[in-house]
Amino acid sequence: MDRSECRLLTVDDEKGLTDIVTELLKRENYLQIDSAASCREAEEKLQKQHYDLVLLDVMLPDGDGFDFYERMKEKGWLFDAPVIFLSARDEDTDRLKGLGLGADDYITKPFLPQELLLRIGAVLRRTYHFEDKAKSIRLGQTVVSMDAGTVTRNGKETALTAKELALFKILFRNRGKIITTDALCDELWPDGSFGLESSLIVHMRHLREKVEEEPSKPRYLITVRGLGYKLEKKS
Repeated sequence: MDRSECRLLTVDDEKGLTDIVTELLKRENYLQIDSAASCREAEEKLQKQHYDLVLLDVMLPDGDGFDFYERMKEKGWLFDAPVIFLSARDEDTDRLKGLGLGADDYITKPFLPQELLLRIGAVLRRTYHFEDKAKSIRLGQTVVSMDAGTVTRNGKETALTAKELALFKILFRNRGKIITTDALCDELWPDGSFGLESSLIVHMRHLREKVEEEPSKPRYLITVRGLGYKLEKKS
């Protein structure tokens, strides 16, 4: 199964946001997207259709998203589909409650579009074991093999560590787009390990030393100050 085969359900009463999210997902080749503006509409759709992922707002006009999630789980209508909560409430208690109920992620509004895509992709890969189709990429005189986990430049091959390879794959999947530091840390360390940002900086430095011709003046693995990193499309 690839992105075009995934069926997603967005449950949110903010039509403007739903339209933006739907268009965003379609541009990334998620082609089967349904929407609901209330618990009642979502329940009707879940009774009739199996979904591969559900984006569920916490505050809906006819009920609480947490309560709705629990009810659908009890009735078996989610069919073990992963659920990502969306909420304007950023209190830790709400986030912990959502994750404690068994949801796969919790995103606070407003969010960067690319962060939402990254989190959706991460959940789908964890759940359905999606694989990256591309095996290698050339960056100038450097070839990064994601299949072998190696970097080759000027005939010399260097191995990537597991974290360096995972970091590069995330940036490759989203090349040309900014990935926030928080989003990268969440995917690289889903258990919430201590000192994530400093660890990310170290891994990025080591990755640049292997990929870039001039690590101190990177051409491909770019820092976007105050936001995160991106992999340039140019070769």
